Amino acid sequence: MPSTTGTGATGRRHRVREEALTEILRTGRRLLVEEGPAAVTLRAIAREMGMTAPGLYRYYGSHRDLIQALTSHLYDELAAALAEARERRPADEPGRRLQEVCRELRRWALAHPREFGLLFAKPVTDADTAPGSAAHDPSWRFGGILLDLMVQLWRRGGIRPAAGLDPAWTAQLEEVREHLAGEPVPLEVIYVFVSCWARLYGAVAVEVFGHLDFALTDPEPLFEHTLRDILAALGVFS
Repeated sequence: MPSTTGTGATGRRHRVREEALTEILRTGRRLLVEEGPAAVTLRAIAREMGMTAPGLYRYYGSHRDLIQALTSHLYDELAAALAEARERRPADEPGRRLQEVCRELRRWALAHPREFGLLFAKPVTDADTAPGSAAHDPSWRFGGILLDLMVQLWRRGGIRPAAGLDPAWTAQLEEVREHLAGEPVPLEVIYVFVSCWARLYGAVAVEVFGHLDFALTDPEPLFEHTLRDILAALGVFS
């Protein structure tokens, strides 16, 4: 009978490594939540886990590697939450699905303000999502949920394209279109997508970061009003 000792040992090492990686990210996230992004360092995590800093480098070779892994993990968690919200509505109701997704984005952000800040305020440069970074694809998995629903709405013909689009926008919007898997969405419509995302992000961020506290004790009605305007721009209520 062939020996399976080596395979078993390899499997155990893999499990131990995966458990360590999970614990490192869990500890990093706790430091982020309790103390802020500046506290998420290899040395601090090693101290919290009872390890030496050099020992931690066996798992993450640099601060950037650590932050990229944490950023990727959070984008994946957020994408999963949005996907679950999307499924609460039938597939033939993309407008209602988008409404649920936008509300879930707000709920997740309010429940996880420090995590939201790391992803979208970029308080540390290593949390970037530039092409070639580890967090680039996870960020587009999140963004793709919103973008795919907007494309479905475009197919239904309810979106009014932006008029008189400045040619200076063209190259930037082409980069967005590259993520649409060959969908021939006009750049004027992609501009509408981007402007709607900017309004959605602004409505969420201004609440999460406390910039409405001077005026509102309950910002939800303002968010709902903004969301309705966004959906109208995408042809949902037209």
